[in-house]
Amino acid sequence: MLFNSLPFLIFLPSVVLIYFALPFRWRWILLLLASYFFYGFWKVEYLGLILLSTTVDFFAAQYISRSENQLYKKLGLAISLITNLGLLAFFKYSGWFLNDVLYPISIINQEQLEGFRTFWDYALPVGISFYTFQTIGYTIDVYYNRTKPETNIFKFALFVSFFPQLVAGPIERFSHLQRQLFAEHRFSYKLIQHGGRLILYGLFIKMCIADNLSPIVDQIFDQQDEASPLQLFAGMILFGIQIYSDFHGYSLIAIGTARLFGIELMDNFNAPYTATSIREFWSKWHISLSTWFRDYLFIPIGGSKVSTIKLAVNILIVFLISGLWHGANWTFVVWGAIHGFAYLLERWFISRNTSAWLKIPQWFVTMSITFLAWIFFRSQSVTDASTYILGMFRSESNGIEIEWNTTIISFLGVFLLSDLAFKDRGFNSWINDKSSAKRWAVYAFLIFSITGFAGTTNHPFIYFQF
Repeated sequence: MLFNSLPFLIFLPSVVLIYFALPFRWRWILLLLASYFFYGFWKVEYLGLILLSTTVDFFAAQYISRSENQLYKKLGLAISLITNLGLLAFFKYSGWFLNDVLYPISIINQEQLEGFRTFWDYALPVGISFYTFQTIGYTIDVYYNRTKPETNIFKFALFVSFFPQLVAGPIERFSHLQRQLFAEHRFSYKLIQHGGRLILYGLFIKMCIADNLSPIVDQIFDQQDEASPLQLFAGMILFGIQIYSDFHGYSLIAIGTARLFGIELMDNFNAPYTATSIREFWSKWHISLSTWFRDYLFIPIGGSKVSTIKLAVNILIVFLISGLWHGANWTFVVWGAIHGFAYLLERWFISRNTSAWLKIPQWFVTMSITFLAWIFFRSQSVTDASTYILGMFRSESNGIEIEWNTTIISFLGVFLLSDLAFKDRGFNSWINDKSSAKRWAVYAFLIFSITGFAGTTNHPFIYFQF
């Protein structure tokens, strides 16, 4: 069920109304049933995997908590990691392994490969990377005594499957989400106001920005051999804006949806394209994932309190795995490697306490690296990405015919300027400072834009594929 679809438009208000109409003790059960219905709306078969992960991690955490022997605790953690990462590897990466390893060395033939592709295209569960990391984080927290295990398996199931953030985050921590899921929230205009306007703004940047940019970006990347260098540069920049508005839009809708129930999810973005370093970029982009990697991978393998060489290795491991987490393709590995090496060069050669006049060139370099890396993220293969980059510097060609919409260009300007205005405070805080008349003028503009200028095609959220 897509956030920007008619079924969700019916589903969400119905769940909110029933939630606040029910006695407090039954509300979490409604959320659990609604979450399973929401997830099963794609394919009911997906529910089996999320139930398996939920069951394994519930009992693994119980086993870890009750064991006094450290070896038994490690065994419980190993069961959780092997099960969850095994499922993730099988459904997300085995097809890549067959295609890029076994097929090239003739262990399987073309007919067998196509059969496997058909299966994996059908079987890849939406959001498996997100809920897998969320439930793994819970088990690790129990192992390190950072949280106590949930004693009710159905309540734990709600933590794993809470529908606003189930399929594309934010990736929440048990200690932050669990106490909110089972608190008694009272219906108020403030909840509806704050949640509703986040949803509205999220729909605007998804449907009016991302969905309208999608056909232009697709055309340029699909016809990169005929596109002019200027068009290729435009395609690179527009994809960077598209993926940001698409994923940021999803996150805002998710946060706003949870807010309707009185639940606050963590922010996932903070004007990342204002960053003046790769380090700062990753403190502002997909915050829930970058902090997850910091706490559950980078620190456990030694963090920064190691030798210079080991630190470099640790940082590269995190960025390479982060790239691979996004998809089963060498393009994502290269994308992660670009960010990793850029991060290291910054750490070694650029002082954090630079003068103000250096911020502009630092921003330019940071954005150049970021947007260049997006070409690998968007391309189907490393060869395609390399060809695209070389094409940006070839002699001028006639180019392709692209239909530019002045309205969409205006929307782009509004979005980028608003991102600057909301930096470090968010849309809700910004609009709270405005008078009632100004707030309703903004609401009217967003509603008018969505109803009148949304993309003609309802594109799935890009991060649903991860």
